[in-house]
Amino acid sequence: MANQDIDLLCINTIRTLAADAVQKANSGHPGMPMGAAPMAHVLWTRHLNYNPKDPTWANRDRFILSAGHGCMLQYSLLHLTGYAVTMDDIKHFRQLHSITPGHPEYGLTPGIEITTGPLGQGFANGVGVAMAQKYLAAHYNRPDHNLFDYKVYVICSDGDLMEGISSEAASIAGHLKLGNMIYLYDDNNISIEGSTEITFTEEVNGRFEAQGWHVQTVEDGNDVEAIDKAIKNAKEETERPSIIKVRTKIAYGSPHKVNTAGAHGSPLGEDEVRATKEFLGFDPDKKFFVPDEVKEFYGKQIPEGKEKQSVWDKLYKSYQEKFASEAAEYELFRHNNMPDGWKKDLPVFTSKDKSMATRKASGAAINAIAPFFPTMIGGAADLAPSTNTEIKGADSFEPEHYNGRNLHYGVREHSMGAIVNGICVTEGMIGYGSTFLIFSDYMRPTIRLAAIMKLRSIFIYTHDSIGLGEDGTTHQSVEQLMSLRAMPNVTTIRPADANETVQAWRVIMEYKDGPVVLVLSRQNLLVLDGDAYQSPENLEKGAYVLRDSEGKPEVILMASGSEVEVILAAQDMLKADGIQTRVVSMPSWELFEKQDESYKRTVFPPEIKKRVAVEAGATLGWYKYITDEGAVIGLDRYGESAPAEDLMQEFGFTPENVVKHAKLILK
Repeated sequence: MANQDIDLLCINTIRTLAADAVQKANSGHPGMPMGAAPMAHVLWTRHLNYNPKDPTWANRDRFILSAGHGCMLQYSLLHLTGYAVTMDDIKHFRQLHSITPGHPEYGLTPGIEITTGPLGQGFANGVGVAMAQKYLAAHYNRPDHNLFDYKVYVICSDGDLMEGISSEAASIAGHLKLGNMIYLYDDNNISIEGSTEITFTEEVNGRFEAQGWHVQTVEDGNDVEAIDKAIKNAKEETERPSIIKVRTKIAYGSPHKVNTAGAHGSPLGEDEVRATKEFLGFDPDKKFFVPDEVKEFYGKQIPEGKEKQSVWDKLYKSYQEKFASEAAEYELFRHNNMPDGWKKDLPVFTSKDKSMATRKASGAAINAIAPFFPTMIGGAADLAPSTNTEIKGADSFEPEHYNGRNLHYGVREHSMGAIVNGICVTEGMIGYGSTFLIFSDYMRPTIRLAAIMKLRSIFIYTHDSIGLGEDGTTHQSVEQLMSLRAMPNVTTIRPADANETVQAWRVIMEYKDGPVVLVLSRQNLLVLDGDAYQSPENLEKGAYVLRDSEGKPEVILMASGSEVEVILAAQDMLKADGIQTRVVSMPSWELFEKQDESYKRTVFPPEIKKRVAVEAGATLGWYKYITDEGAVIGLDRYGESAPAEDLMQEFGFTPENVVKHAKLILK
């Protein structure tokens, strides 16, 4: 190996580690790491600012592998540069309880900035991470104290660019002139089915130029100096996001599988791994071999990283002395702590307000909270007037105002969710996005990834049922609410009135165990105020007795959201007929399931088996809370276009229909 220069030796070490790990696991994607090794090596050794011994250093550059199937590329570099990823971890690639899973996972592996895998997600996450950096810089940087000037680097693939989410994300990144983004496009022309010529023949450079990006091409993916020069050029471009199209050969080094689809998602095979090592000048009998020269070369990243952070630490110490209040604020939020007095201005609605849509109450809560959380930013997919998510008095986040707190995602729900995740994965930042509940279908992959990562992402959905009225079946949610409840680690809250909505926001701001989905009404709902009702603060328990009977209940009526006022009216009617009922507001199944069994029994005493559940959505799931002596009034078909009142009457969401079912089960 003496005839190989150190860059080539390092690159070929990455290639052989990837081939060995995939072969040992008998599963994985060896081709991408082998082809993209040169660009990753140049980035990690010449440009990326990081400290392997402190993966959470606040001003580190962020690296995202959007082509997450090629994760052995990243795992190899994490191991070689000194992160807490051992050779044993490399050898246990894709094995049970390993920290080197089949796609990168945030919170599991040191150095992984965000969970990627579903193609296009990492591409769009990078936009959110870049927006968060711009906001932090605008909000906290001071003259001679540029605390936050890090860049966001992403390696993406043909598959990433085929996914529609990447087009949405690239469009908004170009509009926002996010010059802190540098993307390396691994253009290897291979997908699982074969050459990309069968599906992907667009002019990629022209596409990104049209979207306002700085575009370069490196014709030879093995030319480290050309790659280095392109990255330098991209770093000098501060007014536009950059993409560098690097023409690579998938599985480079494999004599028989280079440039073939077979190397994309399958091991090379023992014989081909040996042949590859021979071609690259490595001993074919040595597995997981790292030459001493490579260890020494990559080992330099540890002291260099420590020095980079040390320089920043000195800057931050000076910042703390000169800008004490700003530093204290940043420390508070980066550690997920709560500011003093933040609850004092939470609105309280009374019967004088008569009725109010929960989306409107949510807007009031946001604006009561926002002054206490200056790193909270968010907006809507072109629907802020409908979702009530604007922070009043704050600027829009635009190229001239990166300190703006109101984000305009445009009609881009797919990328909005991923951008929110990118914001929320940034220490100290709180991000939210909003649209109509029906369009949560467009955001399902991003909600799911937020749940996997247990990010504090906030997803606000209004127009939550057939109650939105005349827009009809295409916009009326039926199955969405229940499907969100089916997602692990997602907490869904559908408040019954304005005061429950305010309490939902209190829970959201204090919640640290994953994303929260807030589901809100378009139509006005009664404000439940008075001594007859239990405090809306009980929302934190997920379900509670909102209004009880005077004697022992014969029937329990339960509902969420807009249907709570329906069962309250039914309770009055049943009382007039001498039937004792209990009304349970059930805004969040997930919060309720976290309560102990004794509390659950106080809400749903086992001996009271007559129960009616009411919700303007799919009935699936409610049977857990009723018995075989109960009934569910729901909607297992699509709605129609008509005024909301007519639809509620048509589909049985009326006090009269609830009374009818209650009397039937009592018989």
